[in-house]
Amino acid sequence: MVPPSAEALAALKSALGDGGWTDDPAEIAPWLTEWRNRWQGHTPLMLTPRSTEQVAAAVRICAEHRVAIVPQGGDTGLVGGQIPFGEVLLSTRRLRAIRDVTPFDDAMTVEAGVTLLEARQAAAAADRMFPLSLAAEGSATIGGVISTNAGGTAVLRYGVMRDLVLGIEAVLPDGEVFRGLKRLRKDNTGYDLKQLLIGAEGTLGVVTAATLKLFPVMRSRATAMVGLDSPRAAIELLARAKAETGGGVEAFELMKRIGLEFVLANIPDTREPLDDATPWYVLIELVSGEPAAADAAMERLLSQAFESGLITDAALARNDAQRAAFWKVREEQSAAQKPEGGGWKHDVSVPVSRIADFLEEATAAVERFHPGARVSAFGHVGDGNIHYDVLCPPGGDHPAFLARWAEGSQIVHDIVARHDGSISAEHGLGRLKTDEARRYKSPVEIRAMQAVRAALDPHRIMNPGVLF
Repeated sequence: MVPPSAEALAALKSALGDGGWTDDPAEIAPWLTEWRNRWQGHTPLMLTPRSTEQVAAAVRICAEHRVAIVPQGGDTGLVGGQIPFGEVLLSTRRLRAIRDVTPFDDAMTVEAGVTLLEARQAAAAADRMFPLSLAAEGSATIGGVISTNAGGTAVLRYGVMRDLVLGIEAVLPDGEVFRGLKRLRKDNTGYDLKQLLIGAEGTLGVVTAATLKLFPVMRSRATAMVGLDSPRAAIELLARAKAETGGGVEAFELMKRIGLEFVLANIPDTREPLDDATPWYVLIELVSGEPAAADAAMERLLSQAFESGLITDAALARNDAQRAAFWKVREEQSAAQKPEGGGWKHDVSVPVSRIADFLEEATAAVERFHPGARVSAFGHVGDGNIHYDVLCPPGGDHPAFLARWAEGSQIVHDIVARHDGSISAEHGLGRLKTDEARRYKSPVEIRAMQAVRAALDPHRIMNPGVLF
């Protein structure tokens, strides 16, 4: 990649004006690394536009001068797709407006730099709910979660980000603005450009705003932590929970005991959620539009599961503090691994019916490949998404262990593929998995994706290190 010319950089600075850019390495440095510290990027210039028009002006200049751009939201991505390596960094975090909230349409329009938490709060202020929820919701931005098609904990009931977007405004690679901020549930008029932009990881344009679906606020919510012996028991419990509630299961999160032990050892203000340790845990959340109905459904579910021997222990959250404590155990799973040293991270999905088989096969294969490796599996079992992390043995050689990441991941991902799964469930491909995905995507898929990209971005200036 050719570095941006002095002329191009000067034009970008002039277009965005004072406060709209920085080339100060100290100011840029916090935005050049991702949360896991796997990538340390570099850029000659970081742009911080305040409006869609400024984004469009910047992209037009980059298109004219063939300058590559990496769009970035809150820098919470976990596969490196938001990290520049010589490209101009275009941050959307100053696109901050909540343009409107329309309860009768069950919709709201927000700009790309609004955080997920702020969007949820704006919906709540209008007595509505925006259901996407992530551990990083205080930092992750709407533009970022759209570009990565984020999932989170409520996918089972509400779907991924792709299912929650009604309309999009975006600057395309030639600098033209696609103004598609519709509130319609039905618009059957040809190709759906917004769906191409969702999950494209900034390769087809820069998302500047979106119209999002809102939902009624649930009037009752019940949360429980359950102990059980195996993932197979968890899958059976999920089926019963769905049948008991008629679709009222909002979250169903599986955790292995070792992951809970990491949380208890490494995260302050956490404690055992149950009286006795069990091999596996499930965090269940049921909701209902009827007051008290969720609690009644949870009590019926747990009572029947105890009687049949499906679960071994359970605790029902009696207040918000207990609910938050249960969720903290789940949400700190990744952070709790950091003090344990190096690990191979896998964000995979398989059909729910095959989760137990995948876990058994993958763990046996990993332990054969690297004896002593510690497997911490957790995730959104209700939608088949497992975060399958393999940690170095205690006292092991961390650099040597990390050097085997690619080989170990291929073992895991080959098993995922045999179970008709995906090697990226909710984090995207980014720099981490773009090359590896060629092993699992068909030639037809790759050619089609390349053709779409070439049509919209013939000079490949948008996030050139990501996707095919």
